[in-house]
Amino acid sequence: EQRAREKREIYLIGESDLNDRRLVQNKEVGGYGLDALGNDDFHHALHTLLTGEKRGYYQDFGKIEQLAKAFAEGFVYTGQYSSFRRRRHGSSSQDLPPWRLVVFSQNHDQIGNRPWGERLSQLVNFEQLKLAAGVVLLSPFIPLIFMGEEYGETAPFLYFISHTDPDLVAQVKKGRQKEFADFFIEGEIPDPYLEETFQKCWLNHELRFQGEHKVLWLYYRELIKLRRTLPSLKNLARENMQIKAWAAEKILLWRRWAEKEEALLLINFGSTPNEVNLPIPSGVWEKKLDSAAEIWHGKGSSLPAYLASSGTISLKLSPQSITLLVRQREI
Repeated sequence: EQRAREKREIYLIGESDLNDRRLVQNKEVGGYGLDALGNDDFHHALHTLLTGEKRGYYQDFGKIEQLAKAFAEGFVYTGQYSSFRRRRHGSSSQDLPPWRLVVFSQNHDQIGNRPWGERLSQLVNFEQLKLAAGVVLLSPFIPLIFMGEEYGETAPFLYFISHTDPDLVAQVKKGRQKEFADFFIEGEIPDPYLEETFQKCWLNHELRFQGEHKVLWLYYRELIKLRRTLPSLKNLARENMQIKAWAAEKILLWRRWAEKEEALLLINFGSTPNEVNLPIPSGVWEKKLDSAAEIWHGKGSSLPAYLASSGTISLKLSPQSITLLVRQREI
């Protein structure tokens, strides 16, 4: 109604951890008719692989197969038992168009709901930051970039409030302290009502012109350019992709295609180089991006600029890296 009244595009994006497909289904079939929904499962699957955290709702995640399912279907929990919730959780999103789901490596909830508001830049190393960016921005879903993420902002994003009711302020403080009793380590969390709590969250945009912050900022720009220009990445159709996981090596192989173009994403979450036989379709493949390359302040790519596959090829993947290959021609 508001779209018609104001004659402009307005999008409603839901924020829910219920994994309820009805939120984005049309009203004609009993849904709520939202345009899209944030996918917390995608975040949790990615976050636990990067950080190893297992407290709170993170206890339900940590397997590479779960991120593979998030890529392939959307929700990870689609009706199976959740240890954290102590019940079955979620519904299937497999038949929802990928553009109905918004994915992220960090957002206001997942950072602000940490006791000390640490961003991902304070939890993982630089290689993992680049890996996370590639996973989100080259995914078939709608990517969300949290403010300052693109250059590795270091300021925390703490929970802060400006309520005027003293009783409400007291209740919020008490509730926050109780909320984190079983989730993170013990200790007094920052007072959400103090102005200094808010001031600690101010961004320093000048960081994007300095050192590794600048490298990360340029890396994000390159990822966005690839997403916009390569037909295989622009196409968000689920039927135009395949994904395979190697649990022991923590490797994902993700194949996407469109308009006679084919792309491969090689993702290694392992902390050491991994050599594995990969089912790469026959052809000559060009390396379009490697997060381990020296241009991105990595230790250097372990893969050549071009490689030829006859259907299976043994490749050595750099630790905590993501590599994008595009097929140039068949052999």
